[in-house]
Amino acid sequence: MKFGKVPNPEQIDFTLPKNHPNTEVVLQPYMNDEKPSIYVGCAKWNRQDLKGFYPRGTKDELKYYASQFNAIELNATFYRMFPAEQFEKWRDKTPEGFKFFPKITQEISHWKRLQATEAIADLYIYNAMHLKEKLGTIFLQMHSNFSPKDFDRVANFAEYWPKEVPLTMEFRHTDWFNDEKVSNELYHLLEENNIANTLVDTAGRRDIMHMRMTNNEAFIRYVGANHESDYSRLDDWVERLEQWISFGLKNIHFFIHQNLEVESPLLAAYFIKKLNQRLGSNLTIPKTTTTPPKPQTLF
Repeated sequence: MKFGKVPNPEQIDFTLPKNHPNTEVVLQPYMNDEKPSIYVGCAKWNRQDLKGFYPRGTKDELKYYASQFNAIELNATFYRMFPAEQFEKWRDKTPEGFKFFPKITQEISHWKRLQATEAIADLYIYNAMHLKEKLGTIFLQMHSNFSPKDFDRVANFAEYWPKEVPLTMEFRHTDWFNDEKVSNELYHLLEENNIANTLVDTAGRRDIMHMRMTNNEAFIRYVGANHESDYSRLDDWVERLEQWISFGLKNIHFFIHQNLEVESPLLAAYFIKKLNQRLGSNLTIPKTTTTPPKPQTLF
């Protein structure tokens, strides 16, 4: 994932923004003693990208991946439409409790740019629903040049999308966030349609790093920079998620990318271990062939 890649990550201020004032307002109605649902995964299971992750002799990459993680951010569905039968095969290869979080096809987001997409959206949803209980939140990622001038398209798409199918939307044009009137209209639209507002943490695009949730789902796409700071950044996320849970957050979906995906399982193992220690969760810690470096501190 090259999005937000920078040549000198040590020069970036990775401090997470303060909570949006509406964070507690959105989450407070869900506050109870129920434990949060936590899913953590990588973006793909391809052996070529995740070199060193699979034991020698592994024949079925997805089956092994699903024995180590409880989720996958399914980016393959962005590049082409898969038939219902393929979703069924993926479902059958994975254990109980595993979930797929598929990305909406680029035909909808990048080619048609949300215009006249009802038929293709219906087909995509029909196929993806064959994952049955293993279907997590579907996510829509718009092109970086898709701006608020086409807000009506977003509204039409959000209102058409079936409410029983969880959806999150990601916007990359900076005007969605630096114009308060636009951002408030967007947040209201997402809240009204129970659509999650994707949070993206990547080095070169701090301008779109926001902390505004629109329902009880923190859908986070984290992009490491293949730098030692990747680990301390994850520490900050553990602390923030713990705070949000205290506010009432019940659904955490956290997906780890890297500019060079080879280290993604290492980051994920580090992150999951920290979550288990801090939140009392019991997620499987993926087996990795090397040990992640300890973050540097001042002490």
